[in-house]
Amino acid sequence: MSLLFEPLTLRGTTLRNRVLLPPMCQYSATDGVPGDWHLVHLGARAAGGFGLVIAEATAVVPQGRISPQDTGLWDERQVEAWARITRFVADRGARSGVQLAHAGRKASTYRPFGEGDGSVPASAGGWPTVGPSEDPFPGYAAPAAMTADEVRAVPAAFAAAARRADAAGFDVVELHAAHGYLLHEFLSSLSNHRTDAWGGSLENRARLVVETVDAVRDAWPDAKPLLLRVSATDWVEGGLTLDEVAETVRVLADHGVDLVDVSTGGNAPASIPVGPGYQVEHARVIRERSGLPTAAVGLITTAEQAEKVLAEGAADAVLVGRAALQDPSWALRAAHTLGVRLGTLPHTGDAAVVTDDSRTGWPVQYERAAWR
Repeated sequence: MSLLFEPLTLRGTTLRNRVLLPPMCQYSATDGVPGDWHLVHLGARAAGGFGLVIAEATAVVPQGRISPQDTGLWDERQVEAWARITRFVADRGARSGVQLAHAGRKASTYRPFGEGDGSVPASAGGWPTVGPSEDPFPGYAAPAAMTADEVRAVPAAFAAAARRADAAGFDVVELHAAHGYLLHEFLSSLSNHRTDAWGGSLENRARLVVETVDAVRDAWPDAKPLLLRVSATDWVEGGLTLDEVAETVRVLADHGVDLVDVSTGGNAPASIPVGPGYQVEHARVIRERSGLPTAAVGLITTAEQAEKVLAEGAADAVLVGRAALQDPSWALRAAHTLGVRLGTLPHTGDAAVVTDDSRTGWPVQYERAAWR
C-alpha cells in the first residue's frame, strides 16, 4: 500500500490521503472577500484528489494583507464567501484549511501582476506597515516599530479570525510563521531588535508565536487540527537557524500544534540552494527533535519522490504546489502511478459521498475519461 494514500488523522479530523495543497496567494480578492477564482482554484484540486486544500495567506486584519488584493477573515462578508468554498471542497471528499497571516513589514505591496514593485503608496490603496522593529525589508517602505499594546493585540486578532474560520466551515487552521511575515519577523534576530519581552533571547523572540498559538488553540475547536508553517532557516549568516526553529517547535508541541509545515527563507534576500526536495531535510530534523508530525514542501513534483519522502521518515505528509498549478488532478495521477486502486466519488444530487471504498477517486463526471 502506498504511504502517500494512507489516511492521516489529526485530532478528530481525518484526511483521505497525505497529499496536501499548500497555501498559494492568488492576489484576486476584493476587500478581503474571495470570489469565483478561489472557488475554482481550491475546488479543482479538491476534485483532483488532494486530501487537504489550504487557502492562501488570509489576513487577520486589513493592514496584515500582503497586497490590497489578499483574502481576509476579519469580517462576516468574508465568512459567507469562504463558506461557499468550504462546502464545495467537502462535497468533493477533501478537507479545507486556511492559513491565517499578518504580513508585518512585508504588507501593502504590489501583487506580482506587473502593476508595480515594492510598497503600494496610500494614493494607490496602500497603508503604513508595522513590524517588531523599524528595519525595512529591502526594497519596501520602513515599518513602524510596534508598541507593546499593538503586539499584545496580535494573538487576539488571530483568535478572532480562527473563530470566523470555524464559522466558515474550515476543517484546519494553519498559522503563518514563515516567509518573512510578522510572526517570523519576531522570531528572527535579523528583523527583531527589540529590547523588551519580545526581543533578545530565543525565548523572547518566540514569545509572540507561542502567545498566538495559545490564543488560537483556545478559540479553535478541540477536534480540529492546528498547523504551523515555519521557515526553518533564513539562509543568512546571523539569521534564524534550524536549531532555533526546532527548539521553538519542540516547545510548541506542548501548546496544541498538531503538524508543522516546514518551509525556509523569506525574511531577507538570500542565496538558497533550490532543487528537488531542497527543504525535506529540514522537515526531517524538526520531526525528529520535536516529536510532531511534519509536512515537507519545496519542488516535490513526482509521485515517486513524494512517496520516498514518507517512506524514509522525513515527513508525514507532502505539500505539492507548483506541480498542482500545472495539474489540478496531480493527486489522482500520483495514485495511478503508484498503483493505488481508486474508486469513484458517487454522485448524489449536488454532493459527493465518500465511502470507505472510495476515499480518493475520480469524480463521477470524469469517470469515463479516467484511467485505472
